[in-house]
Amino acid sequence: MTSDMNRRRLFEAALALSAAGLAAPAALADGHKGGPLVAPDGDYEKVPLAKPVVRLGVMQTRVRGIDASSSRSAAKGRKENLEHMLGTIDAASGWGGRKDILFFHEFPITGYRATWKRADVLRAGIEIPGEETEAIGKKAKEYGCYIVFGSYATDPDWKDHVLSITTVIGPDGSVVDKHWKPRNIKGVFGPGFELFTTTIYDVLDAYIEMYGLDHVLPVTRTPVGNIITSSAQREPELFRAYAMKGGEIFLRTATGGFTPADIQATSLYNGVYTAIANNAVSPGNPGFLADNGGAGGSAVYGPDGEMIDHANSENETIITVTLPMQAYRQRHRLPYVHMDLYRPVFDAYRNRFPPNLFSDYLPSDTSDAYSYLKDKGVWGR
Repeated sequence: MTSDMNRRRLFEAALALSAAGLAAPAALADGHKGGPLVAPDGDYEKVPLAKPVVRLGVMQTRVRGIDASSSRSAAKGRKENLEHMLGTIDAASGWGGRKDILFFHEFPITGYRATWKRADVLRAGIEIPGEETEAIGKKAKEYGCYIVFGSYATDPDWKDHVLSITTVIGPDGSVVDKHWKPRNIKGVFGPGFELFTTTIYDVLDAYIEMYGLDHVLPVTRTPVGNIITSSAQREPELFRAYAMKGGEIFLRTATGGFTPADIQATSLYNGVYTAIANNAVSPGNPGFLADNGGAGGSAVYGPDGEMIDHANSENETIITVTLPMQAYRQRHRLPYVHMDLYRPVFDAYRNRFPPNLFSDYLPSDTSDAYSYLKDKGVWGR
């Protein structure tokens, strides 16, 4: 691609071509090795299943924000949370038999504190791969399973950026994939507060430049199914797009609550399996009550939108379900969408906040993020 071309416009063009069932030109399909972003025949890219059924364990565990006031205290807090997480992996793998996937919530290692500034989260975040993923990888290898979890993270390629990443670790102990949070909500928290995490949308052009179009909405194709992960809520278009790319098992993380109808609708409207992993009641979580009203409720929904199982407690627990993936694949196709009816409206829509706002400036904290973003919206209010 030539350096003077606008990456975002190329991304939009490629999605439009894919939605129309056309392969994007090679120049647009930068980073995508499997052909068009959306298959034109209703089928989708996949790898052969290792077994006809898949055992999924959804881990509803505590969240505990670490002390990130210094590098030393942050390392100590991460180690304590990691040891607790590893203990729950042992417990889950011994109770009820082997699982093929163990799925954790958004912040089992770092936790979250509302008072954190950028410098704090940079000290709190893990590296991927790094010490924590190595330890978790050993457990994945020991039990022969995939382990999926969210975390604040840092990356030397993104100096000073605070990332929220969901990591997929394979049965061989290696990092199979890592998924950035696709976007944050803006303009909804009230005066003085905005999130300062860098998401894909916040640096969209640079992200595509580095990782390619395909990984903007990544589908991790594994022998236990096509996995997508996300900590984003209430954006059905996002999950429709993942489904159009061939997602089968949707692993959605939360901290402090979610909307059950949003999770259920992902399955109902797209014909996929959807799991939500929320945190448990969390004694000793600084700045929060043990039960802040948003704990528990982790659940799994089937392709018909019906709940398969849910946590029967707000305490630490595991939901274990069996997914008949071989039978599912025999009947599953991409969502049936009359895109020609909708595309003119989508093309005319203007986002409230444009992308790439964190490419040139990184707010120091939630207050600075509010001050920076308050005049960046294009809706007028």
